[in-house]
Amino acid sequence: MKISEIKFACLDTETTGLSPQEGGRICEIAVSVTCGGMPVEEFTTLINPGMPMHPDVVAIHGITNEMVSQAPMFADVLPRLLGVLDGCVIVAHNADFDLGFLKSEFAQCGLRFPPYPVLDTLKLARKSGKFAKNNLGCIAADLGINPQGWHRAMADTKMAEQIFYYFLTILNKHGVCTLEQLEPFQYKRWKDLIAVY
Repeated sequence: MKISEIKFACLDTETTGLSPQEGGRICEIAVSVTCGGMPVEEFTTLINPGMPMHPDVVAIHGITNEMVSQAPMFADVLPRLLGVLDGCVIVAHNADFDLGFLKSEFAQCGLRFPPYPVLDTLKLARKSGKFAKNNLGCIAADLGINPQGWHRAMADTKMAEQIFYYFLTILNKHGVCTLEQLEPFQYKRWKDLIAVY
């Protein structure tokens, strides 16, 4: 599938903890869908996790128990989320973290998370060898992307989206123009793969 024809859904979640296995829940989600670098659709909402958040977590993302007390539950936003993600390739920074929480939330709703193709900007960054530190804020700073609002879902989504398109621009110059060509760049060193093209 040609990259220029793909709808990419860049997403980020904020959570009540570090692991769904330890009872963590999603308290905010944001999705930004683009195609050919042009905006298609955006969706963001706070989510009532149905549990109190620890002050240490609140200190990271700034989302308080009061802010989510009147927010919808995950099950309430699930139909809208599925509609936004339909037909998309998911993009996220440290995608395993976000997908772990999404799979847990889907399971609690009695559903299986759909098998979307996934691209991880953290894995791409690591294999590119271009950055001293590969966390979202540091990469954004290195690329001159404004990190304002870091650790809120839509701000992080937009940062990851810009980083992703930065990578696409570089790889396109080396002849990478399909999803099938792009996916291996998450797992092998770029310089080794670029030599093939």
